[in-house]
Amino acid sequence: MSMLSHDELVSLINKKPPLVEQMIDSKIQIQPNGIELTLQRVEVHETSGSIAFDNSERKLPATKNIDFDDGGWIHLPKGSYKIVFNEIVNIPGNIAAIAKPRSSLLRCGATVETAVWDAGYSGRSESLLVVYNENGFKVKKDARVLQLLFFRLGEEVEKGYCGVYQNENIKKL
Repeated sequence: MSMLSHDELVSLINKKPPLVEQMIDSKIQIQPNGIELTLQRVEVHETSGSIAFDNSERKLPATKNIDFDDGGWIHLPKGSYKIVFNEIVNIPGNIAAIAKPRSSLLRCGATVETAVWDAGYSGRSESLLVVYNENGFKVKKDARVLQLLFFRLGEEVEKGYCGVYQNENIKKL
């Protein structure tokens, strides 16, 4: 398994379907070792959720959108928030991805938590933004918040991701 370089990422962006689409500015977002994803919206959890071994018992919490102010900013108190990205990711069967928060986010006392992005996944993804800073954290719409790192697998998976989140949120704005 090897991490994809800038030139490999650019090549995959120019294929159909593109590895990542709907970027605000690919020249800025494609980095030497990954692609930065940007913030579309922030939601607060309003109810509890639950998971078990069997996905039939999965219950996602209800969330409520937090509006940006007239300048495009949100001030978030300490806590956790669901975030949705602007970009749509289309991962081929021979690639998987993991994401890491941008270092500027960490320096502000916040982080992004996310799961593995499986081979075969396609959609607009969500992650967890956690604000640890006792004074809160301000974030602006379209801010670059994480870097998605892509890894070429030793061989293509026989059956890629086909779960409930496939193609989710693609049309939601």
